[in-house]
Amino acid sequence: MTTTGWLPAPVEELFGPDATAEESYEVLTVDVPPQNWLASLESARDALGCTYFDWLSAVDEPGTGPGTGFRVSAHVVALAPVRRLLVRTTVPHAAPVLPSAVGVYAGAAWHERETHEMFGVTFEGHPGLDPLLLPEGFEGHPLRKDFVLAARVAKAWPGAKEPGESEHGGPKRRQMLPPGVPDPNEWGPLKGQLPPAPARPARAARAAGADQDGPATPDTPAGGTQ
Repeated sequence: MTTTGWLPAPVEELFGPDATAEESYEVLTVDVPPQNWLASLESARDALGCTYFDWLSAVDEPGTGPGTGFRVSAHVVALAPVRRLLVRTTVPHAAPVLPSAVGVYAGAAWHERETHEMFGVTFEGHPGLDPLLLPEGFEGHPLRKDFVLAARVAKAWPGAKEPGESEHGGPKRRQMLPPGVPDPNEWGPLKGQLPPAPARPARAARAAGADQDGPATPDTPAGGTQ
């Protein structure tokens, strides 16, 4: 076994046999299984002197293979000398549960509330996972990759970006929706009130129309005249 970065011993001795470590941009990152989450944070505090708690958050890693789920990270720091440590673990989408780190780092309390609110990760033993940022009655977890982005359905996009989006000319047409935005004719306050999306002409029909305009010349673009 070899040591990584500034670790005084092999990562397996400090964080358990399934832990791995790598160092990049002066940050040492240690990945541990969920069952070693609390013990790893305690080791970071007691064995490595990381007494300063910086932040805790998560990332949604979608998919079905290894490494998918909610990757929870805690960034802690040793102050003399300054050494940065990122402890990470991944919990499955179907059961996003971790023990609360409040007993190790009291500063994790608000961060765990935010992570619970935004991703739906439950931190068992937390003194109170009450809403922190979202309005009362909000449903869902907005930082999950499968969360429906309903902003453009609930409120029109500011400014006239497409024909018909303002009152100044042109019939309204259905617009292409960016990823994550639901069809407003299927979800939201305008459900069933919009015309069907126009069908694009077949490629053969478009090509035939171009042929009627004659072949292109060096001075004249195809399909039109100067």
